[in-house]
Amino acid sequence: MSERAGVDAAWQCPHCGGDGFVLDEQGDATACSCRKSRVRRARSAGVSSVIPRRYRGVSFDRAPVTELSPDVVRPVRAFVRNLDDNLARGRGLWFMGDVGTGKTTLAMLVSKTALEAGRSVAIYSLPRLLNLLREAMDSQEGKLDFLDRLTSIDLLHIDDLGAEYRTDWVLEQLYSIINERWQEQRSVIVTTNLVDVDDLRDQIGPRTVSRLHEMCELIPILGRDRRIAQDAA
Repeated sequence: MSERAGVDAAWQCPHCGGDGFVLDEQGDATACSCRKSRVRRARSAGVSSVIPRRYRGVSFDRAPVTELSPDVVRPVRAFVRNLDDNLARGRGLWFMGDVGTGKTTLAMLVSKTALEAGRSVAIYSLPRLLNLLREAMDSQEGKLDFLDRLTSIDLLHIDDLGAEYRTDWVLEQLYSIINERWQEQRSVIVTTNLVDVDDLRDQIGPRTVSRLHEMCELIPILGRDRRIAQDAA
């Protein structure tokens, strides 16, 4: 059992005792206030919803976010300020830029905010996500179950879009994931090092790029690699 699962199993709501329903004086049952968070935790079971250690302290008020251009940070602030509405409408963000410009940091900030708000989130690099799909394909049922979980969560965060070697199988799986979330109006956050949309179409397919354009606000982040600049300072 994971540490998170152990915590969930040990915790009991003081109002319903873990049943999810509260009885009034007449014996009628009503949904407990904890039920929504329980449903969200159930949705995220079996997917990776852990912020990597490097990004757990990320904040709008701390470097490196404070060192980024206000024009880049502003739409991210607006997105998290209206998080519930954006998730309800299936709106997302698409960070596009060179290596080391802060794309993943900003994406993790959005995912961290969503988790703190009690929303269900799955966080993957594209290569890892595809590896998990390959493992799930031992049975068609396993694959469908994993895809269903990816579709049902509130926010899917995919890092390094376009980093996987292009094959027909990769194009098919990626389109399937994005298309299902597009159809169900579920939000996605994506980052990619490919700064030319035509290059991204070649790498992940025009259908997937078209869906992302409709679902996400595109945020270009240009500039030099901040990691190398810090080492040289």
